[in-house]
Amino acid sequence: MVRAVLFDFGQTLVDSAHGFRTAEKRLQSRILSRLVNVDSDEFLAFYRQRRAERQHASDFSRKNLAVDLLQHFVCPEHVADVESWEDEYWDTVRDHTREFPEARGVLHQLQASFRLGLVTNTQGQGRLGTHRLRDFPALMECFQAVVVAGEAGVPEKPDPSPFLACLRQLDCSPAEAVYVGDDWRIDMCGAQAVGMPAIWLQHQATRRRWPDAASDVPLIRSLDELLRFPLLSESKS
Repeated sequence: MVRAVLFDFGQTLVDSAHGFRTAEKRLQSRILSRLVNVDSDEFLAFYRQRRAERQHASDFSRKNLAVDLLQHFVCPEHVADVESWEDEYWDTVRDHTREFPEARGVLHQLQASFRLGLVTNTQGQGRLGTHRLRDFPALMECFQAVVVAGEAGVPEKPDPSPFLACLRQLDCSPAEAVYVGDDWRIDMCGAQAVGMPAIWLQHQATRRRWPDAASDVPLIRSLDELLRFPLLSESKS
């Protein structure tokens, strides 16, 4: 029987897609403007390659990414600028983040029957208390446990530690919980690795290329579907 429902934050409860697209373009422009005689296509190809490599290593710091590029293209004299670029990046994401319309109502209905937990990765800024989840107190008050992986010595997802830390706070075993998230590797694979069933949210409101992951993980297009999801409905009855 399911006693707890755990959630990711970004692109699960809130939509930051426009913010990320805008922030990425601004950061690319900042870096490229400092480079000399570098072809823009060559730059973008390397940018995307290094971003993918860092994300695969659960390193979401845009500061580290910018330093990589400046050093690769031999412009180390501009490294001092990257701290302000990262702050601008995450401020842009925050300014363009909105709740998914159904998120709050779904959480309110679920909390009547389940313990709710949140496991989200740090934004990679290297400072405590900077995550944009704190801008959504009405959502946060629905959760009995919140773990920001990458802060306070907790490794980032998909490491098992943040999932297990949240389960301990909720006093639930992995088999007594279900995890809802949008990222295949970080969320779905991470939850399954600790023995927790997962539900893959590919929200209908987001424009995104979803990985073609062959799997029996159930898929939903809106958080509303959780209210009718068989595993949760059976646990409420």
